[in-house]
Amino acid sequence: MKKFLSFLCIVLCLTSVRAEIINPAELVAQAAFEYDQGNYAEAAQKYEALVEAFNGAPDLYYALGNSYYKQQNFSRAILNYERCLQRDPSNADAKANLELAQLNCVDKIETIQPIIFVTWSNALRDLFSADAWGRLSILFFLLFLAGAGCYFFLKKVAFRKAGFYSAFVMVCLSAISMYYANQQSYIKTAHEHAIVMTPTVTLRSTPAESGTQLLIIHEGLKVKVRQELSGWSEVELSDGNVGWMPSEQLEVI
Repeated sequence: MKKFLSFLCIVLCLTSVRAEIINPAELVAQAAFEYDQGNYAEAAQKYEALVEAFNGAPDLYYALGNSYYKQQNFSRAILNYERCLQRDPSNADAKANLELAQLNCVDKIETIQPIIFVTWSNALRDLFSADAWGRLSILFFLLFLAGAGCYFFLKKVAFRKAGFYSAFVMVCLSAISMYYANQQSYIKTAHEHAIVMTPTVTLRSTPAESGTQLLIIHEGLKVKVRQELSGWSEVELSDGNVGWMPSEQLEVI
């Protein structure tokens, strides 16, 4: 009997948790209400639960970033805006709010700009998410098949030429779209960038407190994690400077 009652309690608990998870609309409404009422900490708490339960939809990260921004917790606001853009690089509101949040950071580090063609390519890549690029690639491939069909099966020379050239263009566009889809997918899953979450951090030459002090950075700064060793992370700043810092002072995007 005791075993049965224990099993029943477990089932009821799991059912309760599951009911909460599968009813996101109510929790979203509650979070939005708390935000509208100015209860930003409560709103952030609810959005955190939604992000954890539903694997971080871009809109949830955006709303969570807004909640932290209103609390002037700019490092967490930046973290969540970055996570939103990682999943939906075309989100103009997240980009604008990220720039506003970064204005409140202490560090103003110049970024080493790539050559102009790389800049253009990255801008084009960030127009769509990995899923959107993947769908475009499929669409262009279907159009390629249609053009190839015109070339092989139509008898009129003008139609065959049009089919040949359109097929060539479509297969090139399909390949480019697939390339950008793979790039966006890598950005989403690589997790090679992080945000500094501690007010002040000293970068050192080696992964130890005894390492030479190189420079001091502050919370909210975005860094690239090159490697990890014994609780330390080697990070690279946007200006090319490299140093070691405790991994616990970072949060991966």
